[in-house]
Amino acid sequence: MNSFYVKPRIYMGKEGLDDILRGVERVMIVTDGFMHSSGKDSYLTIPLEQRHIDYQIFSEVKPDPDIATIAKGMTMMLECKPQVLLALGGGSSIDAAKAMNYLATKEGLAEKCVFVAIPTTSGTGSEASKFSVVSDPTQSAKYPLVSDELLPDAAILDAELVKSVPPSVTADTGIDVLTHAVEAFVSTEQNDFSNACAEKAIKLVRNNLLKVYQHPDDLQARQKMHNASCLAGIAFSNSGLGLNHGMAHTLGAHFHIPHGRANGILLPYVMSFNCGCHDKLTPAAKRYARIARILRLDGPSIRQSAFTVVRTSKQYVKQLHIPDSIEAAGIAREDFDLALDEMAEAAFHDACTKTNPRACSVEEIKQLFQRAYTGKLL
Repeated sequence: MNSFYVKPRIYMGKEGLDDILRGVERVMIVTDGFMHSSGKDSYLTIPLEQRHIDYQIFSEVKPDPDIATIAKGMTMMLECKPQVLLALGGGSSIDAAKAMNYLATKEGLAEKCVFVAIPTTSGTGSEASKFSVVSDPTQSAKYPLVSDELLPDAAILDAELVKSVPPSVTADTGIDVLTHAVEAFVSTEQNDFSNACAEKAIKLVRNNLLKVYQHPDDLQARQKMHNASCLAGIAFSNSGLGLNHGMAHTLGAHFHIPHGRANGILLPYVMSFNCGCHDKLTPAAKRYARIARILRLDGPSIRQSAFTVVRTSKQYVKQLHIPDSIEAAGIAREDFDLALDEMAEAAFHDACTKTNPRACSVEEIKQLFQRAYTGKLL
């Protein structure tokens, strides 16, 4: 079914808390250990205390939240019965809170409460997407939950929360935004509405990511990247993603590479495959040629425009000091070869791969992983 669904009410600034907390008596905060131990969760605890609202904090979220963590958070939810669930942090905290809220309701254990996402990185777009990625360490796997019920009721986008993010994290999360927008734009399920969000996100990344990477205190550019992340989240929540994410999920799960960085490493190689750089120009090349036009990189032909986007993406990754190959990310050849077959199978069966613009086989994904390992682009 071709449709476009937007749910979160988006507040650009902390003032949105006034609306959200009006008449509320019980709140639960989901965040990570650093946000709690560093006192950064005072962004929420101070206004809660000023309003005499009872709250509990679940601060055990770690990168790539697993099933056990989510179960533990659900237990706290059942005990404190919050009216509002506030997720403060990066994609891991927001994804964990999504899963807690969704599964507790789905299993009939609790009534669904108002869910508010407050991102502290500009990358995942989780505050506006119907996806939540849950890890299973025993299987070295990541499983995406997909449902409209996972969408937050509201999101607060506040540049103040991201101004202290270190450059390496800014780079990783920023390239994640670009990957979301590009994959949404070329997806088999894209439409005019998702395209509008993806195009704007691509433009905002082009104009602001290197700026905030080089000048972290630029709050205006920070807010633009925050907005880009949310727009890309809206886009891919409606259109789906693609093979880049299918491969990044399993690469990250096997070698503990941060999700955004894994996406950035793979992006030029997946784009190259989708365009047909190694064999024959594909219909998807037209979509990449349109991206070239958005970035003012278009050439005299579809082939040249599409290939320019591919090359430019690799150059962009280098400018952000993200490894431009899996080998450059520090993964030993022996370890990579041992995991290769399993990763190719996992990427093929990943839910994100279903909307990739070019159909692919397990063997083709395996070859693509090998190109990405050595850094052989064209």
